[in-house]
Amino acid sequence: MARKAKARTERAQGMSPARKVGASSRTITSAEIIATGVVNLVKNTLVTTLSGVRDVGGEVGEAAAAAVRGSIKAAEQIGGDLGSVAKQAVKGTVHAMEAIGGDLGPVVHAVSKGAVKAANDVGGDVAVVARKAVEGTIEAARETGADVGSLATGAAKGAIEAADRIGSAAGRTVRAALSGTIGGTRVIVEEALQRSRPAPPRVARQRKKRKIAPAAR
Repeated sequence: MARKAKARTERAQGMSPARKVGASSRTITSAEIIATGVVNLVKNTLVTTLSGVRDVGGEVGEAAAAAVRGSIKAAEQIGGDLGSVAKQAVKGTVHAMEAIGGDLGPVVHAVSKGAVKAANDVGGDVAVVARKAVEGTIEAARETGADVGSLATGAAKGAIEAADRIGSAAGRTVRAALSGTIGGTRVIVEEALQRSRPAPPRVARQRKKRKIAPAAR
């Protein structure tokens, strides 16, 4: 037993930060969510795993997204409010990054993207989760003194990207959900929608440019 425990510890030590959080997120239980609260659960998971880690780059965003996905899936098992869980998980992520340090922009983008994907995986309402993820980003940004506009835009873009990957119907639904005012950030969210809107197909553009040759006499 001791050798097995030692082997598990050695394997964990060799994991990347993202894989460590991913492994932890798969063991998140509904009991932990109820006892600890989503904000503190996600924050503590990330701070414990990522504190002191350097040069992890994009793995920070991947690790944060894994923690959020784990929380949403655990909440679904007890019939919890997935929108509320997504919001609290995003807030926990932002507060964790404030403690750890690092670029918040890519992290909130990855987290909102992961939240929408997780909601779809468990059959949840992706539009509600997307809106709540952006709402949580805005609230946490204000609480930590971060750039509200920039982070809200990044979160909205991440949610839209995830929805577009699910399908065109999901993409339209999430765009509609994010088109209204969310914590006073309507202009910012609309900017995100415009930037993330897919370009028209190349074939369609070529047809527009093609000129009709005159008929032979």
